[in-house]
Amino acid sequence: MSGLHGGFTSAGIILVLFILLVIVLRGAVF
Repeated sequence: MSGLHGGFTSAGIILVLFILLVIVLRGAVF
């Protein structure tokens, strides 16, 4: 259970970083 939670946390962190990257790229384009 804890392993699944850890994997979900890692995926969440990656998702947040990806969203921030997209925002930065959009800001650079526009």
